[in-house]
Parts: sequence; structure tokens; C-alpha cells
Amino acid sequence: MTTHEPLVEPLVEVAGLTVDFGSVRAVDGLSFTLEAGGALAVVGESGSGKSASAYALLGLHRGTGARVGGTVRVAGTDVNAADDRELRALRGAQAAMVFQDPLSSLDPYYPVGDQIAEVLRVHRRLSRRAARARAVEVLDRVGIPDAARRSRLRPHEFSGGMRQRTLIAMALACEPRLIVADEPTTALDVTVQAQILDLLHDLRQETGMGLLLVTHDVGVAAESVDEVLVMRGGREVERGPVARVLGAPREAYTKELLAAVPRVETRRAVPTVTPGPVLSSRAAVGAPADGSADEVSVPLLEAVDLRREFGRGSGRTVAVDGVSLAVHAGRTLGIVGESGSGKTTLGRMLVRLLDPTAGRLRYGGTEIGSLSEKELRPFRRELQMVFQDPVASLNPRRSVGESVADPLRAAGERDEERVRERVGALLERVGLDRAHFERYPHEFSGGQRQRIGIARALAAEPKVIVCDEAVSALDVTTQAQVVALLAELQRELSIGLVFIAHDLAVVRQVSDHVAVMRGGLIVEQGPADEVYEDPRDPYTKQLLAAVPALDPGLAAARRAARKELAAA
Repeated sequence: MTTHEPLVEPLVEVAGLTVDFGSVRAVDGLSFTLEAGGALAVVGESGSGKSASAYALLGLHRGTGARVGGTVRVAGTDVNAADDRELRALRGAQAAMVFQDPLSSLDPYYPVGDQIAEVLRVHRRLSRRAARARAVEVLDRVGIPDAARRSRLRPHEFSGGMRQRTLIAMALACEPRLIVADEPTTALDVTVQAQILDLLHDLRQETGMGLLLVTHDVGVAAESVDEVLVMRGGREVERGPVARVLGAPREAYTKELLAAVPRVETRRAVPTVTPGPVLSSRAAVGAPADGSADEVSVPLLEAVDLRREFGRGSGRTVAVDGVSLAVHAGRTLGIVGESGSGKTTLGRMLVRLLDPTAGRLRYGGTEIGSLSEKELRPFRRELQMVFQDPVASLNPRRSVGESVADPLRAAGERDEERVRERVGALLERVGLDRAHFERYPHEFSGGQRQRIGIARALAAEPKVIVCDEAVSALDVTTQAQVVALLAELQRELSIGLVFIAHDLAVVRQVSDHVAVMRGGLIVEQGPADEVYEDPRDPYTKQLLAAVPALDPGLAAARRAARKELAAA
């Protein structure tokens, strides 16, 4: 790819930008510039206006009913004054967008190579053959293995990371001067996220393109950019060089945002709950946690050689392969791993939402792995799950109060006054209002919906709660609030928690004991501090090397370490 000559004027120049959706002002007087070849991260929580600002750079609000004011100039084009022809010339050829959700951005019916080739035929007027060849070239450049063959596949045949690489390839096809990336790594595992960030960094070095990165993850910003712009309520809070803003923030909100970011190097605060003795030495991989350690208490929940298969015959897949672990009262077991590692399948088996194919599952000393649904009923209340997506797990047609009340009614409570009183108390307990009983899920933010999910789990008065990626979609401050709530509930009620996540920093923040999963196996497990500070398995080391760092210098060192590990 060719390196573009720097422009005399800034690559991006925004002055007094406003974006209104009806009576709501999403962006309020934002101004900034981005020089050719520069990289700027726009950081903020949901609702801060960061995505609305990014969309304005390519005129994507046009035709949506949004009102856009102020001046936006990108690669010499006045975006707000441009006609449709001028906008088409800008998009793809001069500036390109990489969206958060590649599945909604890629056409499910066409091979990915054809979709990239179509961009080239529109903007470059290339022949079909030349466009296809260029599509394979850019797919190869973004790290898609066997690019010529895979270019003929459809999006659903790609993993999440490969789909995101495909979007980046599509954006790069016409060698734009600017790439706008809107939360490009939010839904990705930590290692795939690191690969995408490294790719963007390398492409900037090679091509001289500019990058505007929209993210709520401050660590992602530290990995990728030269400058940071912090937004809140549609306005700029703070802007400056990444090392200065992240290392010595001047504004209270920036400090608050950074304080909420979990650090993988920070040990968990000593819990105040003091249950019986628990595992105090690192368990052997795959060994039952039932007496092999120096100090042992009777676990609340114990899995021994748990296995789960899907499909039959040649199509059979082993999702969990002989996993052994224990959950203790008042303690948290963290389970980390990438997509496809088997951690969610394991979590669902622990609360018997999935039946094990083989192995033993004991709760309170009782074998529950092979019990029928009728036999399981006495245990159902005490084993609860909080799901990743609270929208999908709450019925949109029922008030949240009715959803929270379900476990109470399932347990036989028929007194409506007692039900409402208990639900009101639960809503208050998770930081909501009793009056929220009659509201519906769409009326709440993501963090509030997750609190509702926790309230529903608590309604059954459980002894064990499995949290499956319960904070992965939340902003860092909301995530910190939910994590603190879970810790507080655990201290008060001595609940055994299983915390499933791909974010290693969050897992360390909450866990006493950690199990690392890969390919259905536990490759390493032990006390959290030991696993994090002295990892033994190469895969654990690879995961830790992929964690974003808030210090740009450390981020560069980790990037180099990842390249060394990849080359080894």
C-alpha cells in the first residue's frame, strides 16, 4: 500500500459539532482536529455522544432524522454541506468506517471476497477479476489465513475475530486516508482484541493512514493512539496526549473513569467474609479439588471429570472434556477463556441448565448430575445464573417486577402483597427503586438491566450464583458498580460465586481462585494471585500478554512480547 503525502490542512477538522435526536442533544459543541497519520481515541461511557460524533464524520446521520450542526471537514470535504455524490466519493475512498458488529455490517448472503470487491468496483472502477484479486490481497494483509479460499466463504463461516478483520480489509480496500473504528474490539476475546489492535497499529505504521478510535475501554485507547478525547454528556471533558491524559488526568471525571478500570496487575482486596478453610495451594490440572490441597472445606458445589458433548457420530463435538473444580461458600471461582473454550457450557452444567454427558456433579454432598427434572426441583432455587445479555433474559412484555417475582411464585408464594414487598426490597438491594416494579426492560440502561437480572437471581435465595459474562457489555464505571454489588452481596449472604469472563483483569478483581479453560479443558487453576503472578501454562501467559495496559509504554512492551510469543 502506498503512503499518502500529508495534507496541508488537518485530515479531520470538527468545529462546534452538534447532533440532536428529537429533543435530545447527543453531541453539544464538540471541536477537535486530527492530523494526517495521527490517531485519536474518543473515550466515554454509553450515551456520552462518542459514536454520534464519529458517525458525523462520514455523514451517516443523513436521512435518519437527526439534526447535525457545526462544521465537519474530512480529507478536504465539508461533510455537512456535501451532496450525496460527494459523500459517496468520501466514503470508502477517503474515509472508511469499521463498525462494532460485523454481522450487521456484512451481507449474510454473499461471500466476503465479493463484498470487498464490490467496494472496489464502485470506488475504483476495477474489473471484476482485478477487484477479486485485490480483495484477496487485503484479506491476506489483515491476517486471514488461506485468503484466496476463505474469500469465497460467507460471514457466518468466520469467527468473530475473522469477521472483524474482514471489515478492516473492506475499509482498507481503497487505501483511505482515515479509518473510523467504532468499538471494533468490544465483543472480542482478549487475544483476538490484541491481534486487531496490533493490526491497526501496524497498518498505521505502513500506510500513514489516520485513525479515529471510538471506545469505552480506556486500555484499548492506550494500546492504539497518540491522543485521547474524553467525552461526557455530549461534551469534551479532557483532551491531550495519551500518556498525559491516562497518566496524569486533570479532570475529576477522567480520574473517576480511570479509577474504575480493573488492572490485571492489581491483587483482589482481602474479602471480609471468613468461611471455612479453602484450597490454599495450586491444584493439579484436571485433578478433583476434593482433598488434594493442604486445607480443604466441604465445597458447596463440586464437579468431577465433567464432560459435555454435542451432536452424534462424525459430527460430535466435545465442548467440556473432563473438568474438575469446586465452589465454596463466600468465595469466588473465576473461569477465564476465549470463545469456544467451553466456559459457558461448563457454567450452564454447574446449575443444571445443561445435562452433563459424563462425570459427577455434587451439590451440598448430593449427586445432582444425573437427577431428573422432578428430582432437581428442591435444588433449583439454590443454584442460579446471571446471563450475559439481560435484554434476552428478560421478557420485554412483562414488567421487571413480574420477572423478579418469578422465582418467588415458582417456590409457591401466593400472597401478592408479600411478593411485591419482597421484590421491592430486592430492587432496592441492587440499587434500584421500588417504583421500578411496573417498568419494562426497555426503560432501563444496560447496567440497570443487569442489576435486575441479579435481583431475580437473589429472589430464590441461592447458595451459588453463576455469572456468565455478566459485565462484559458494560462501561467500566457501570461494570465496577455491578462487580462491587456482587462482592457486597457475597459478603452479606456468603454466596458461592462462579464468575465466567474473557476479561482477565475483571476476573482477578473478583476471584479467589481461577481456572483457565482452553478447548474444553482446564489448562491451569489455582489461587488467583499465584496464577496471575506465576503462570505456568503457555496459554495462560499468552492471555496475560494480550491484556491492554493503561501505560502506553507498557502497552508497547506487551505488543513486542506478543510478537515474540507468536514467533516462538
